[in-house]
Amino acid sequence: MIQVTVKIDYLGKSYQTNVIAEHGDTEDEIFRKAFEQVQKQWTN
Repeated sequence: MIQVTVKIDYLGKSYQTNVIAEHGDTEDEIFRKAFEQVQKQWTN
């Protein structure tokens, strides 16, 4: 497993989040996980 820092644009603002990913994860999978993390923070 690796930790990846990702910058995500959500609702017109930029957020930086860390994602724990497997070595075989694609870039799209990592961005999806990051987006879901940011989205969950703002919907709860």
